[in-house]
Amino acid sequence: MHKYPAIHNAMWPGLVGKGGPGAEPPIDLETMLDNTAKAEVNGVKFDGVDLFLFDPHVSIDSTADDIKKLADSIGRRHLVVGSLVAPVWPPTGGGSAMGSDDERKAFVTQVRKACEIAKMLNATGIRKYGVIRIDSAASPAEWAKDPAGSTKKIAETFRQAADVAESFGERLAAEGEICWGGMHSVKRNVELLEQVGRPETVGFQADMAHTLLFTMGYNAPDDRILPENFDWSDSKTLDEGLRKMTDALRPWTIDFHVAQNDATVKGSGSHDKTGRHCQPLDPNGKLDIVKHAGFWLRDGNGHVTRKFQHICWDGCMFPNEVMGQQKTWNEILGVMAKVRDAHGWD
Repeated sequence: MHKYPAIHNAMWPGLVGKGGPGAEPPIDLETMLDNTAKAEVNGVKFDGVDLFLFDPHVSIDSTADDIKKLADSIGRRHLVVGSLVAPVWPPTGGGSAMGSDDERKAFVTQVRKACEIAKMLNATGIRKYGVIRIDSAASPAEWAKDPAGSTKKIAETFRQAADVAESFGERLAAEGEICWGGMHSVKRNVELLEQVGRPETVGFQADMAHTLLFTMGYNAPDDRILPENFDWSDSKTLDEGLRKMTDALRPWTIDFHVAQNDATVKGSGSHDKTGRHCQPLDPNGKLDIVKHAGFWLRDGNGHVTRKFQHICWDGCMFPNEVMGQQKTWNEILGVMAKVRDAHGWD
């Protein structure tokens, strides 16, 4: 078993899709940490967690004392902290990256606060790697009213955020997903990152569940890669499509989430119209997780890139009943261990 990259578990599945009208309640951070720390498969355990900086998990306005308590809580479970999600969306105190001056200012402010928390976590010794995650916080429908102008505005906002991140020694990873305007297809993500033009600071955050939907052209039919009415039993065409996608985005990718997807678009609570994360062994999952993770973790010649100090499992929108079962976390950890064994290094 390889030692690197470190294996992390995302804490935001306890919040995303929870708490909205008719939705299940959030799962508190202590419970998420406990379930992560308890997981073990053949002597392998999770090395750390990635955090969403939003209540009720971690307030974006946390004090140094708050962060010290958080670090102690995570450390006593023999875990570390990696990447942090900045709450850049309007419902979480941020604003659209292509919105009004005030909205864009709110976006950058949330990035600054996230960087300040990162600095405090680093000072405790609990965090030594990871990025700050962002996205455009805008819908594809709004973006489509003025594609060129919208992308230009998002790029300008990302550059302002990059200035902040650089002042803290942090990097920003923009998560491509079909529900984020200007980031809803492979083509649009590459266009945006090229316009930002700060590859040393602003890169791409790839989630296997979300990027699978890029190949299907959701919200961007002209950019689809797989044919319409694709036969999912055609593994050769699927692999070719995924390779085309990863070849385009891999050079920009600085943060990577392992995930499964059933190729449908669903949502729950406050997080709607996005990809459906499945349990790793879901029979409806369309990805061969270990093999297809290698498309991101290896270069075009099949060599392990060693780009990522850690990889993270993302299982947003699992039902609370599923997340309350230790079996769920053990299955996730087992798949993550196989990914590292196949594409990691000592």
